Amino acid sequence: MTNKRGMLIIFSGPSGCGKGTVLSRFLAERTDTVLSVSATTRKPRPGDVDGVHYFFRTREEFERMIAANELLEYAEYSGNYYGTPAPYVEECLAAGKNVILEIEVQGALKVMQTCPDHVSIFVGVPSIGELERRLRGRGTEEEEVILRRMAAAKQELATAEKYQYLVINDDVDKAVLRLQAILEAESLRYNRMKTNFMEVMNNA
Repeated sequence: MTNKRGMLIIFSGPSGCGKGTVLSRFLAERTDTVLSVSATTRKPRPGDVDGVHYFFRTREEFERMIAANELLEYAEYSGNYYGTPAPYVEECLAAGKNVILEIEVQGALKVMQTCPDHVSIFVGVPSIGELERRLRGRGTEEEEVILRRMAAAKQELATAEKYQYLVINDDVDKAVLRLQAILEAESLRYNRMKTNFMEVMNNA
């Protein structure tokens, strides 16, 4: 049977929602799903590997990628560009791999517009109070930073309705199971099964 095309999965959530933990647990159990590698103009840090942690590019190279429409989305933070390389994502999808874009809301909305054949998932929290508890529980940030993250989180939570699925991370194990259920259901959509199904029908 023909190798099915992978799914493009948009994965977002506010800082402190635990999306990174859920995602790492989920990916550890899947061989058919990869995390997209972003391109950036920031300098590599100790331990960074080109093509694994990021695709490191000069500002001129990145701007050529923008001009050539080779990025699904991009933004500039603190003087550096960050973006999702379209050729890399397409290569993975064509090979039958699901590709997860763990991106912030602004970039996610751009990808939703340009790539209609996507699966979008927003990770939420049981309550604002729980989100604040998790942020403070890190013990690594100043009060001003926590308040800023809380304000940003409230704005991001308000955009959850733009996503197809909402996963509440009240328990990591349960959240991983919910994520698995979403991908299992999406993989069985007729438009994703059509090619293989038609092969079966033609050989009947």
